[in-house]
Amino acid sequence: MNFDILISGAGPAGLCLARALSGQGLHTALVEQQTLAATAQPAFDGREIALTQHSAQLMRTLGLWQRIEAHDPHALSPLRDARVLNGPSPFAMVISHGLGTHSELGWLVSNHLIRRAAFEAVHEAQQRYHDITLLTGEQVVGVRTDAQGAHVSLASGGTMHAKLLVAADSRFSATRRAMGIAADLHDFGRSMLVCMMTHDTPHDHVAWEWFDYGQTLALLPMNDDPATGAHRSSVVLTLPSQEIEPLLTLDAEAFGHEMARRFARRLGLMTLVSTRHAYPLVGVYPRRMVAQCFACVGDAAVGMHPVTAHGFNFGLLSIDALARGVLAAHAAGRDIASAELLNHYEQTHRRATRPMYLATQFITRLYTHDTPPARALRDVALRIGERLTPFKRAVAASLMGVR
Repeated sequence: MNFDILISGAGPAGLCLARALSGQGLHTALVEQQTLAATAQPAFDGREIALTQHSAQLMRTLGLWQRIEAHDPHALSPLRDARVLNGPSPFAMVISHGLGTHSELGWLVSNHLIRRAAFEAVHEAQQRYHDITLLTGEQVVGVRTDAQGAHVSLASGGTMHAKLLVAADSRFSATRRAMGIAADLHDFGRSMLVCMMTHDTPHDHVAWEWFDYGQTLALLPMNDDPATGAHRSSVVLTLPSQEIEPLLTLDAEAFGHEMARRFARRLGLMTLVSTRHAYPLVGVYPRRMVAQCFACVGDAAVGMHPVTAHGFNFGLLSIDALARGVLAAHAAGRDIASAELLNHYEQTHRRATRPMYLATQFITRLYTHDTPPARALRDVALRIGERLTPFKRAVAASLMGVR
């Protein structure tokens, strides 16, 4: 089988890239190890994605935003402001939407809804343009590239050929590894527990990032439950990995009491209204994002710690940058996998992501160390930051995706 572009991984990044390339005379294949049913109807996984204004616009362009709204008009929740807290102190550095030009910093939406909308957008493009082939229940097991393109072996014994191979198969990308590309990996030794909860105190659409002593808490404000009117949020608790497991097995009532206690009862009574999920915290940054006839996008290009909420936003940036380059080359009759094009993509995406990746490493080290000097430095940093409007304006611009 021969294609112009072969994408390994049909998660949200791979699906969005396929949709971005469709309708322009290129033939794209997606290879996904999950079944068609799991790809088309992904289950709730606990993760609420914070979208910048730029990402929201890209999702509108790809047709995802409209599909999510059509499925559930309450799914897209505005993120108006953000509060950063340290330890038991009630003091917070506040990043207000008033520092920018929008009525909100960004938007929140469940990851599984993004995945479903991306699949539906690809399915529609398949029906309209007939230029996307989706192979599910299949796995890439061998990769080789040369001057003629990429040659891929599948677990089923088949082979595929493409001018350009793209890895979109997670931060632990087997395709990237098969290409011989090493990655710098930072295991934070912690895991995050994510779930949806209702609570007595309204959140006013303000997100919390609370670097408490011995734990990190995040509150991602969702729209109120349309059926009950209860205030609803996605809750994220980060702890040393061995401390997460007991919380996953508590009954719902005991878990609600425990989370209310951990939030110092600032949200009043808290009630679990979803399944609970745990994920290890590992940051990954490949030493190269491209090779001969090969590129990485999404988490395969940059695997972020979630503290700055930039993971999927960086994924969309990578898709936009690569798709623009490929489509411009194709329209001009040039090689869509040329070294010049791929190197330009890598340089562009590194400039967009590397500073924030390194800043995130610094932030997580500073705000998860609980020695007395670290606690004092954290408090001083927040109080200085609260007084520096230019600094807060820069943070707001980053959260909005303004470049």
